[in-house]
Amino acid sequence: MSSVVTAPLAVAGAAVVAIVFCEIVHWIVKRIGRRSALAADLARTMHRPFLATVTLTTVQQAVRIWAGDFPGRSGVVHALVLLCIAAAAWLVGATLLVLEDMALARWRTDVPDNLKSRRIKTQVVMLRRVTVAAIVVLTIGVMLMTFPDIRALGASVLASAGLISVVAALAAQSTLGNVFAGLQLAFSDAIRVDDVVVVEQEWGRIEEITLTYVVVQIWDDRRLILPTSYFTTKPFQNWTRTSSAVLGTAEIDVDWATPVEPVRAELQQVCEESDLWNGKVCVLQVTEAIDGRIRLRALVSADDAGALWDLRCLVRERLVGWIWQNQRAAVPRMRAEVGQAPPSPVAPAPRHDPDETSDADSEAGRVFSGGLDGDARGVVFGGPVPVASESKD
Repeated sequence: MSSVVTAPLAVAGAAVVAIVFCEIVHWIVKRIGRRSALAADLARTMHRPFLATVTLTTVQQAVRIWAGDFPGRSGVVHALVLLCIAAAAWLVGATLLVLEDMALARWRTDVPDNLKSRRIKTQVVMLRRVTVAAIVVLTIGVMLMTFPDIRALGASVLASAGLISVVAALAAQSTLGNVFAGLQLAFSDAIRVDDVVVVEQEWGRIEEITLTYVVVQIWDDRRLILPTSYFTTKPFQNWTRTSSAVLGTAEIDVDWATPVEPVRAELQQVCEESDLWNGKVCVLQVTEAIDGRIRLRALVSADDAGALWDLRCLVRERLVGWIWQNQRAAVPRMRAEVGQAPPSPVAPAPRHDPDETSDADSEAGRVFSGGLDGDARGVVFGGPVPVASESKD
């Protein structure tokens, strides 16, 4: 039988055998996938690349062994080799992507305490991008090396590789800097996906980290696109680097005549009635007393940045409404003196009896001592307590 007839028959027979084999394997993996999520993911993601790889490899071997000699044989074999390389790269990439998806599925980010999950997700996403880029580059290189002329040119290219690398490094200095900065961010934990940051005077959330840029989702749904090198060269605030829980403030200005304790009690009630509060920090302090008014700062805590924003707005709204209804004299006012008033004797300030102050009142306005986690925060920001040295006789 002539090669013109045997070649199509060999190709058709090999393709049919390969397709039947792949479909049997796919059916078996799907049955296993009913009890295993990994097998189901493999059956769904790797079916096409596995079918293409096995079919092309079988057809190539059939042409080499049974097709005999026919016009254009070398070109057909070379084309099949290139297709086999591309299909094998597709299969390897799909396998790695399945493994990375399996790693991501084990670490969910939609839970309150998701610090470790966000770290793993950031690293896996960065590795996925590097993996895909490396597979593409290696595949193109292997395909080019199948051409004899290019393989012979390799010696001269390697001889001038030093000069070419220097020129390329100078030309792509900024791009390479961003690539290395992206890898540094992925494994240094400076930022992670879903971290809450303040950058360029904007408050937002890290939405995406690539090898060259970082996408920050601003609170009003805008997107701030920054190069990765920005986060390795300039300062920024990361609110959730150590935990998802965050602290926030709500400030209001009132008159000097305002009694603070009723406002403090109202703040405590607002926090206890809200499901946004995580039950840790609820403190009211007087932070400023200038220009005829005092500034009250309510410090509250929540499990995440979104809940904290809503809690701050709720606290501010409730305190303003409560002061207007119950302490209208506390509304800030402007005082002016017309003419010259005679001097009045200054009455001595009443002495404060410390015995009349309860422990709850003394600790109610503290942030770095007493109450809830104030003592722990005081140690963090104040440092260790110095030990007095004993005097020598």
